[in-house]
Amino acid sequence: MTKINRDLVLLADGAGLSSATASSSIASSSKEKTATIPVDQLLAEQLNIALVHRPDQIATEYYLQYRAGGLSLVKTQSDAGETSSVVSCDFVLGALRHRRLFGGGIKQPLARAVGLSSNFKPTVADLTAGLGRDGFLLASLGAQVSLVERNEVVAALLSDGLLRLQQSAEQDDDLRVISERLSLHRGDSKAWLQSLDASHRPDVIYLDPMFPDRSKSAKVKKEMAVFPGLVGSDDDADELLALALNTACYRVVVKRPRRAPPLGGIKPGFSMEGKTTRFDIHPLKKIPR
Repeated sequence: MTKINRDLVLLADGAGLSSATASSSIASSSKEKTATIPVDQLLAEQLNIALVHRPDQIATEYYLQYRAGGLSLVKTQSDAGETSSVVSCDFVLGALRHRRLFGGGIKQPLARAVGLSSNFKPTVADLTAGLGRDGFLLASLGAQVSLVERNEVVAALLSDGLLRLQQSAEQDDDLRVISERLSLHRGDSKAWLQSLDASHRPDVIYLDPMFPDRSKSAKVKKEMAVFPGLVGSDDDADELLALALNTACYRVVVKRPRRAPPLGGIKPGFSMEGKTTRFDIHPLKKIPR
Protein backbone atom coordinates (compact mmCIF):
# COMPACT_ATOMS: atom_id res chain seq x y z
CA MET A 1 0.00 0.00 0.00
CA THR A 2 1.09 3.53 -0.71
CA LYS A 3 1.90 6.51 1.46
CA ILE A 4 -0.26 7.61 4.34
CA ASN A 5 -2.55 10.58 3.95
CA ARG A 6 -1.43 12.92 6.72
CA ASP A 7 -4.85 14.60 6.78
CA LEU A 8 -5.79 12.27 9.60
CA VAL A 9 -6.43 12.89 13.30
CA LEU A 10 -7.00 10.75 16.37
CA LEU A 11 -10.05 11.45 18.51
CA ALA A 12 -8.95 11.11 22.13
CA ASP A 13 -10.47 8.38 24.25
CA GLY A 14 -12.49 9.86 27.07
CA ALA A 15 -12.17 6.74 29.20
CA GLY A 16 -8.37 6.86 29.20
CA LEU A 17 -7.08 3.45 28.25
CA SER A 18 -4.30 1.92 30.30
CA SER A 19 -0.63 2.14 29.34
CA ALA A 20 -0.52 -1.67 29.39
CA THR A 21 -2.74 -1.67 26.32
CA ALA A 22 -0.53 0.89 24.65
CA SER A 23 2.68 -1.04 25.15
CA SER A 24 1.16 -4.17 23.62
CA SER A 25 -0.78 -2.81 20.66
CA ILE A 26 1.32 -0.01 19.25
CA ALA A 27 4.70 0.09 17.61
CA SER A 28 7.56 -0.30 20.05
CA SER A 29 8.31 2.55 22.42
CA SER A 30 10.45 2.90 25.50
CA LYS A 31 9.14 1.43 28.74
CA GLU A 32 9.39 4.85 30.32
CA LYS A 33 7.07 6.30 27.69
CA THR A 34 4.41 3.63 27.87
CA ALA A 35 4.33 3.92 31.64
CA THR A 36 3.38 7.60 31.58
CA ILE A 37 1.67 8.42 28.28
CA PRO A 38 -2.01 7.52 27.63
CA VAL A 39 -2.55 5.11 24.76
CA ASP A 40 -4.29 7.62 22.50
CA GLN A 41 -1.49 10.15 22.89
CA LEU A 42 1.16 7.50 22.29
CA LEU A 43 -0.64 6.27 19.17
CA ALA A 44 -0.89 9.81 17.80
CA GLU A 45 2.85 10.25 18.30
CA GLN A 46 3.65 6.94 16.63
CA LEU A 47 1.54 7.79 13.57
CA ASN A 48 2.59 11.44 13.50
CA ILE A 49 -1.00 12.70 13.53
CA ALA A 50 -2.82 15.29 15.61
CA LEU A 51 -4.73 14.33 18.74
CA VAL A 52 -8.11 16.07 19.16
CA HIS A 53 -10.45 15.88 22.13
CA ARG A 54 -13.87 16.75 20.67
CA PRO A 55 -15.70 15.60 17.53
CA ASP A 56 -16.26 19.22 16.46
CA GLN A 57 -12.47 19.57 16.15
CA ILE A 58 -12.36 17.00 13.34
CA ALA A 59 -11.96 18.67 9.95
CA THR A 60 -10.46 15.71 8.09
CA GLU A 61 -12.13 13.12 5.88
CA TYR A 62 -10.80 10.32 8.08
CA TYR A 63 -10.06 9.97 11.76
CA LEU A 64 -8.98 7.26 14.17
CA GLN A 65 -10.75 6.61 17.43
CA TYR A 66 -9.43 4.53 20.31
CA ARG A 67 -11.96 3.28 22.84
CA ALA A 68 -12.21 0.33 25.20
CA GLY A 69 -13.47 -1.79 22.29
CA GLY A 70 -10.33 -1.12 20.28
CA LEU A 71 -9.05 1.07 17.47
CA SER A 72 -11.35 2.18 14.63
CA LEU A 73 -10.87 4.10 11.41
CA VAL A 74 -13.79 6.35 10.53
CA LYS A 75 -14.60 7.98 7.21
CA THR A 76 -16.71 11.05 7.90
CA GLN A 77 -17.53 12.22 4.39
CA SER A 78 -18.79 10.57 1.24
CA ASP A 79 -19.15 11.76 -2.33
CA ALA A 80 -22.42 9.85 -2.48
CA GLY A 81 -23.73 11.47 0.70
CA GLU A 82 -23.64 8.22 2.62
CA THR A 83 -23.35 7.96 6.37
CA SER A 84 -19.99 7.56 8.07
CA SER A 85 -18.13 4.28 7.62
CA VAL A 86 -16.32 2.64 10.54
CA VAL A 87 -13.59 0.03 10.10
CA SER A 88 -11.88 -2.01 12.80
CA CYS A 89 -10.03 -5.31 13.00
CA ASP A 90 -11.90 -8.03 14.89
CA PHE A 91 -10.72 -11.65 14.80
CA VAL A 92 -12.93 -12.82 17.67
CA LEU A 93 -16.55 -12.00 16.83
CA GLY A 94 -18.72 -11.36 13.81
CA ALA A 95 -18.01 -12.61 10.30
CA LEU A 96 -14.59 -14.09 11.08
CA ARG A 97 -15.93 -16.11 13.99
CA HIS A 98 -18.66 -17.54 11.74
CA ARG A 99 -16.18 -18.24 8.95
CA ARG A 100 -13.77 -19.94 11.38
CA LEU A 101 -16.47 -22.19 12.80
CA PHE A 102 -18.66 -22.82 9.75
CA GLY A 103 -16.63 -21.78 6.69
CA GLY A 104 -15.84 -25.22 5.32
CA GLY A 105 -12.36 -25.91 6.69
CA ILE A 106 -9.60 -26.93 4.32
CA LYS A 107 -12.11 -27.29 1.47
CA GLN A 108 -12.45 -23.51 1.23
CA PRO A 109 -11.04 -21.99 -2.00
CA LEU A 110 -8.38 -20.01 -0.14
CA ALA A 111 -7.11 -23.09 1.69
CA ARG A 112 -7.06 -25.11 -1.52
CA ALA A 113 -5.27 -22.30 -3.35
CA VAL A 114 -2.34 -22.27 -0.91
CA GLY A 115 -2.22 -26.08 -0.95
CA LEU A 116 -3.22 -26.52 2.68
CA SER A 117 -4.25 -30.05 3.60
CA SER A 118 -4.34 -32.39 6.58
CA ASN A 119 -0.74 -33.40 5.72
CA PHE A 120 0.63 -30.01 4.67
CA LYS A 121 0.46 -27.02 7.00
CA PRO A 122 2.60 -24.44 5.20
CA THR A 123 4.36 -21.35 6.37
CA VAL A 124 2.63 -18.51 4.55
CA ALA A 125 3.80 -14.94 4.02
CA ASP A 126 0.84 -12.64 3.45
CA LEU A 127 2.65 -9.68 1.90
CA THR A 128 -0.40 -7.43 1.56
CA ALA A 129 -1.95 -8.23 4.92
CA GLY A 130 -4.44 -5.37 5.25
CA LEU A 131 -6.78 -6.27 8.11
CA GLY A 132 -5.45 -9.83 8.17
CA ARG A 133 -8.66 -11.68 7.43
CA ASP A 134 -7.27 -14.21 4.96
CA GLY A 135 -4.18 -14.69 7.10
CA PHE A 136 -6.34 -15.38 10.14
CA LEU A 137 -8.37 -17.93 8.23
CA LEU A 138 -5.22 -19.75 7.10
CA ALA A 139 -3.85 -19.72 10.66
CA SER A 140 -7.15 -21.16 11.93
CA LEU A 141 -6.61 -24.07 9.52
CA GLY A 142 -3.07 -24.78 10.69
CA ALA A 143 -0.77 -22.53 8.65
CA GLN A 144 1.97 -20.43 10.28
CA VAL A 145 1.33 -16.96 8.89
CA SER A 146 3.55 -13.88 8.67
CA LEU A 147 1.42 -10.77 8.15
CA VAL A 148 3.37 -8.00 6.41
CA GLU A 149 1.83 -4.53 6.21
CA ARG A 150 3.63 -1.35 5.27
CA ASN A 151 0.93 1.26 5.80
CA GLU A 152 1.22 2.61 9.35
CA VAL A 153 -2.50 3.20 9.89
CA VAL A 154 -3.56 -0.21 8.56
CA ALA A 155 -0.78 -1.86 10.59
CA ALA A 156 -2.06 -0.09 13.73
CA LEU A 157 -5.58 -1.45 13.12
CA LEU A 158 -4.17 -4.93 12.50
CA SER A 159 -1.98 -4.77 15.58
CA ASP A 160 -4.95 -3.77 17.70
CA GLY A 161 -6.98 -6.71 16.36
CA LEU A 162 -4.13 -9.12 17.15
CA LEU A 163 -3.88 -7.72 20.66
CA ARG A 164 -7.56 -8.30 21.34
CA LEU A 165 -7.24 -11.79 19.84
CA GLN A 166 -4.44 -12.50 22.35
CA GLN A 167 -6.60 -11.21 25.19
CA SER A 168 -9.53 -13.44 24.20
CA ALA A 169 -7.12 -16.36 23.73
CA GLU A 170 -6.44 -16.34 27.46
CA GLN A 171 -9.90 -17.86 27.91
CA ASP A 172 -10.12 -19.89 24.68
CA ASP A 173 -7.61 -22.58 23.75
CA ASP A 174 -8.62 -22.60 20.07
CA LEU A 175 -7.97 -18.87 19.77
CA ARG A 176 -4.71 -19.26 21.67
CA VAL A 177 -3.39 -21.74 19.10
CA ILE A 178 -4.43 -19.49 16.22
CA SER A 179 -2.89 -16.43 17.86
CA GLU A 180 0.43 -18.23 18.27
CA ARG A 181 0.50 -18.93 14.52
CA LEU A 182 0.22 -15.26 13.56
CA SER A 183 3.02 -12.70 13.52
CA LEU A 184 2.94 -9.09 12.34
CA HIS A 185 5.80 -7.42 10.47
CA ARG A 186 5.53 -3.67 9.86
CA GLY A 187 7.31 -2.39 6.78
CA ASP A 188 7.78 -2.81 3.06
CA SER A 189 7.12 -6.34 1.83
CA LYS A 190 9.91 -6.31 -0.74
CA ALA A 191 12.46 -5.26 1.87
CA TRP A 192 11.13 -7.92 4.28
CA LEU A 193 11.42 -10.66 1.65
CA GLN A 194 14.93 -9.61 0.73
CA SER A 195 15.95 -9.76 4.40
CA LEU A 196 15.08 -13.45 4.71
CA ASP A 197 17.84 -16.03 4.58
CA ALA A 198 17.34 -19.27 2.69
CA SER A 199 16.28 -21.23 5.77
CA HIS A 200 13.36 -18.83 6.41
CA ARG A 201 11.86 -18.71 2.93
CA PRO A 202 8.08 -19.19 3.21
CA ASP A 203 6.47 -22.25 1.71
CA VAL A 204 3.77 -20.09 0.14
CA ILE A 205 3.56 -16.37 -0.58
CA TYR A 206 0.08 -14.83 -0.73
CA LEU A 207 -0.68 -11.53 -2.46
CA ASP A 208 -3.98 -9.67 -2.31
CA PRO A 209 -3.06 -6.26 -3.76
CA MET A 210 -5.53 -3.40 -3.60
CA PHE A 211 -7.81 -3.87 -6.57
CA PRO A 212 -7.99 -1.13 -9.22
CA ASP A 213 -11.00 1.19 -9.10
CA ARG A 214 -14.25 -0.45 -10.08
CA SER A 215 -17.33 1.17 -11.54
CA LYS A 216 -19.26 3.46 -9.24
CA SER A 217 -22.16 1.02 -9.27
CA ALA A 218 -20.03 -1.84 -7.97
CA LYS A 219 -20.61 -2.89 -4.39
CA VAL A 220 -17.43 -3.12 -2.37
CA LYS A 221 -16.78 -4.26 1.14
CA LYS A 222 -17.00 -1.54 3.76
CA GLU A 223 -13.30 -1.49 4.58
CA MET A 224 -12.36 -1.31 0.89
CA ALA A 225 -14.63 1.73 0.52
CA VAL A 226 -12.59 3.49 3.20
CA PHE A 227 -9.05 2.36 2.39
CA PRO A 228 -8.49 3.55 -1.20
CA GLY A 229 -8.80 7.24 -0.33
CA LEU A 230 -6.38 6.83 2.56
CA VAL A 231 -3.73 4.46 1.24
CA GLY A 232 -4.22 4.33 -2.52
CA SER A 233 -3.47 1.22 -4.57
CA ASP A 234 -0.56 -1.19 -4.71
CA ASP A 235 1.21 0.24 -7.75
CA ASP A 236 4.30 -1.90 -7.19
CA ALA A 237 2.39 -5.19 -7.02
CA ASP A 238 4.00 -6.39 -10.29
CA GLU A 239 7.47 -5.99 -8.76
CA LEU A 240 6.34 -7.75 -5.60
CA LEU A 241 5.06 -10.71 -7.61
CA ALA A 242 8.38 -11.04 -9.44
CA LEU A 243 10.27 -11.06 -6.15
CA ALA A 244 7.79 -13.50 -4.61
CA LEU A 245 8.29 -15.96 -7.48
CA ASN A 246 12.01 -15.98 -6.71
CA THR A 247 11.49 -16.44 -2.97
CA ALA A 248 8.62 -18.85 -2.21
CA CYS A 249 9.42 -22.54 -1.85
CA TYR A 250 6.27 -24.14 -3.30
CA ARG A 251 3.91 -21.57 -4.80
CA VAL A 252 2.73 -17.99 -5.03
CA VAL A 253 -0.99 -17.25 -4.82
CA VAL A 254 -2.51 -14.00 -6.08
CA LYS A 255 -6.07 -12.96 -5.27
CA ARG A 256 -7.68 -10.98 -8.10
CA PRO A 257 -11.10 -9.71 -9.16
CA ARG A 258 -12.65 -12.50 -11.22
CA ARG A 259 -12.47 -10.65 -14.54
CA ALA A 260 -9.14 -8.87 -13.98
CA PRO A 261 -6.08 -9.76 -16.06
CA PRO A 262 -3.27 -11.73 -14.38
CA LEU A 263 -1.07 -9.61 -12.16
CA GLY A 264 1.97 -8.34 -14.04
CA GLY A 265 0.74 -10.06 -17.18
CA ILE A 266 2.22 -13.32 -15.84
CA LYS A 267 -0.03 -16.25 -16.68
CA PRO A 268 -0.59 -18.51 -13.64
CA GLY A 269 -0.21 -22.26 -13.71
CA PHE A 270 -3.90 -22.57 -12.86
CA SER A 271 -6.69 -20.58 -11.25
CA MET A 272 -9.65 -21.09 -8.92
CA GLU A 273 -12.64 -18.86 -9.59
CA GLY A 274 -15.41 -17.74 -7.26
CA LYS A 275 -18.38 -15.44 -7.84
CA THR A 276 -16.41 -12.20 -7.56
CA THR A 277 -12.76 -13.16 -7.02
CA ARG A 278 -10.17 -15.51 -8.49
CA PHE A 279 -7.06 -17.16 -7.04
CA ASP A 280 -4.19 -17.33 -9.53
CA ILE A 281 -1.73 -20.05 -8.49
CA HIS A 282 1.89 -20.00 -9.63
CA PRO A 283 3.37 -23.44 -8.77
CA LEU A 284 7.10 -23.59 -8.18
CA LYS A 285 7.56 -27.07 -6.76
CA LYS A 286 5.30 -30.00 -5.99
CA ILE A 287 3.69 -29.71 -2.58
CA PRO A 288 4.44 -32.69 -0.31
CA ARG A 289 1.47 -34.93 0.43
